[in-house]
Amino acid sequence: MALSFKEVAEILKLIDASDCEEVILELDGTRLVVRRNGGATASPPRAEAPTAAPPAREAARAAPAGAEAPPAPSASPVPAAPAVEAGLTEVRAPMVGTFYRRPSPDEPAFVEVGAKVSAGDPVCLIEVMKLFTTIEAPVAGTVEAIQTEDATLVEFNQLLFLIRPDDT
Repeated sequence: MALSFKEVAEILKLIDASDCEEVILELDGTRLVVRRNGGATASPPRAEAPTAAPPAREAARAAPAGAEAPPAPSASPVPAAPAVEAGLTEVRAPMVGTFYRRPSPDEPAFVEVGAKVSAGDPVCLIEVMKLFTTIEAPVAGTVEAIQTEDATLVEFNQLLFLIRPDDT
């Protein structure tokens, strides 16, 4: 059973009204991770115990009271923020989700290092609960660095790309 946008919005409202720092909800192989303050106050990792996922409505009600959940396995931990060269434009993740460099597995990446982009060009996708959001270049310029591996979990505000704006 997939959650609708309305159900996800309701879950987020419940979490926002609570004092939970982190909520992890798993349903039918889909994982929703919500962290306040970008997860800056994360607890140390611990071993995961297998658990059954509760039904969506029960999980939404239980999430604010029982935010004690095992940490998500991290395919690529969020590295410390690297020093960004002056003049480069950062492209950051607007949400938590899975980062994809390609529109589909059999197609080439949206951009590579050295590629020229125009403002509004797609640079990647972020998938949340089977909904894909296209992330666009905020400026025209050249892609200087790709900071995230394909098909990995990204955190809110995580650095994805660095673009050197055109001198126009």
